[in-house]
Amino acid sequence: MEKLVSGSLRLILKVAADPRDYRVYAAGGMGLDLRPHNHLQHYDMLKDMWVSLAPMPTPRYAATSFLRGSKIYVLGGRQSKYAVNAFEVFDIETRSWTKFPNIPCKRAFSSFVTLDNHLYSLGGLRQGRLYRQPKFLRTMDVFDMEQGGWLKMERSFFLKKRRADFVAGSLSGRIVVAGGLGNQPTVLETAEAFHPGKNRWEVLPAMPTPRCACSSIVIKNCLLAVGGVTQGLSDAVEALCVSDS
Repeated sequence: MEKLVSGSLRLILKVAADPRDYRVYAAGGMGLDLRPHNHLQHYDMLKDMWVSLAPMPTPRYAATSFLRGSKIYVLGGRQSKYAVNAFEVFDIETRSWTKFPNIPCKRAFSSFVTLDNHLYSLGGLRQGRLYRQPKFLRTMDVFDMEQGGWLKMERSFFLKKRRADFVAGSLSGRIVVAGGLGNQPTVLETAEAFHPGKNRWEVLPAMPTPRCACSSIVIKNCLLAVGGVTQGLSDAVEALCVSDS
C-alpha cells in the first residue's frame, strides 16, 4: 500500500460470518506529494496483501465513509485546502462506482450520521474566497436512502449551535452532536440532539471537557468522545448516554 499522510484516508471494515473473509477497505487519502488520491484498496487476509479496486471518481482525503449492506458510501472530503461535495458509492459485489447527487452545501469538517433510511449531513465550515472567510454553519441536509435524493429542509430544523469538527452519532432514535469548534473560533462543550419524530432539537448536558477534533464511536446507546484538541492536545475519554425516555 502506498505510503499516505496519517489521518488522510478512511478505513472501512466488512465483517463476515467466516473470519477469514473479513475485509478492510481503504478509500482515498493524501500522498507525500500532498495531492488527494482516488485509490480504493482492500486487504486480503488469506493472501496477506492489499488489492487495488476501481478508483474513486473524485480524488480526495479526509472524507467520511461507511458500509451499508454491500455498498461503501463515501462523502465529502477535501482537495488541498478546499472542501468537495462529491457523494459516491462503491458496490462491493459489482466492484463499480455510482455517483449520487452532490451534498447540497459544500463544506469541510462536517459530520454525517445515518438513522433509519436517512443520512444526515450536519454543520461544518464553509470556506470563502481564497480560504480567507471561513463561516461556521448550523446546516442540516438530509438524504433519503430509499428515494435517492436530498430533502429540502427548513431552517428551523438546523442545529441550534454553529459548529465544525465535532462528534456525532445516532442514539435512541436521535441524532446527537457534541463539542467541536464554533465562531471566533471557540472550542465548544455544548451538546444537542435532533428528534426526527418531533422535528426539533433538544439541549443535552454539556461535555465535561470542551474540545474539537475528537475520535468517536457509538457503543450501547453511548457516544464516546476520545482525545481531541482544547487549548492543546487532550487525553480525555468521555461518554454521553441517551435513554429512550
